[in-house]
Amino acid sequence: LRDEPRPAVLPSCPLPSRICDVVRSERPRSCCGMAMAGFRTAKYQLPEWHRRNAGVCYNALTVSEEAERGRAEAKNLMKHAAASAQRAQEHSKSTLGQRLGDIDFWRTELQKEIMELDAETNLLAAQKLRLERALDATEVPYAVVTDNLECRERRRPPDLVIDEVERQLLKEADLIRDIRELLKRTIIQATTQIRSNRIQKENCELDWSDKVQTYHIDDKCGAYCTDSTDVQSHPSSVKFEENASTPKSWAQFSHDNISRAEQEKLASVQLRSLINSVIHDAGQDLRVQRAAVSEALHGHCRQLEQAKLGLEQHLEQILKDIGEEEANIMNLKKAIRDKEALLKVAQTRLYDRSFRPNIELCRDEAQFRSLNQTQ
Repeated sequence: LRDEPRPAVLPSCPLPSRICDVVRSERPRSCCGMAMAGFRTAKYQLPEWHRRNAGVCYNALTVSEEAERGRAEAKNLMKHAAASAQRAQEHSKSTLGQRLGDIDFWRTELQKEIMELDAETNLLAAQKLRLERALDATEVPYAVVTDNLECRERRRPPDLVIDEVERQLLKEADLIRDIRELLKRTIIQATTQIRSNRIQKENCELDWSDKVQTYHIDDKCGAYCTDSTDVQSHPSSVKFEENASTPKSWAQFSHDNISRAEQEKLASVQLRSLINSVIHDAGQDLRVQRAAVSEALHGHCRQLEQAKLGLEQHLEQILKDIGEEEANIMNLKKAIRDKEALLKVAQTRLYDRSFRPNIELCRDEAQFRSLNQTQ
């Protein structure tokens, strides 16, 4: 009420004086009046009595007028106080209405941010699940590549060569290991981001819950009036709390929560885009490398087929040659067997001619022919 204008005070003015005519006594003076001079009796003179009555009436009239002015001033003060109290109550109610509007604005913004952050967290969790499935999907290709390399190590020494197939298989094994490490790091990053999203969502939910509770309290306070039955006197509440915030810090607190939530949401969106790129690029690289391995295997299979055909042709020729050689050997053996009778004849001739006597044991032409026949 200190800021309200004070009511006008009626100025005081002196009352008009009233002259009381006192009848003078015409009683003869006492002859002993001179002797009684300087002495006061207990009785008043009639003029004094009139003057005293006039003074009392004047004082009573003055007090009555002052009381009337006081009553008028009190009435004006009561009207002014009632009007000021009514204006203060209406202003307080209007301020509460504005405050309810501010609370409802931040409450709506926080609720919107909570819903968006929750939806973004669910999308990021789905992307994390895709990463985990992609990581599980790389186990079979890695096992196949490892098994192929182990099987190729069991090749015979002539075929145990470092060919294009082995180089592509080693490259595919390294690629799968790198992709698995990348997927694991991305899963850890997604887990950390999901945790940050949920922490910030919890902060916004706490702020939103406080806003809802405060809205109900202020709405209840705005409905209070002089006719309310649940209003009471609380003298100890007429003060500011030491830990009370200012409107600026109050709005800044919610603004900071929303800003941090927006930052986490933006980071989550960027991470989801990164996850899409990682999965797409990893799949593309694996498909390209698989095609390279398949091409190398097909090329090596063609080389093996050509080598096999060449070896089969040479084997067929060799088998044919072996058959011909075996037939030739049989013919040779037959020819040898056929020559045994002639050899026996020649040897028999030489044997019998060795019994020629003395000078008849001559190295003649027949002897040389027989010897040549045995050789």
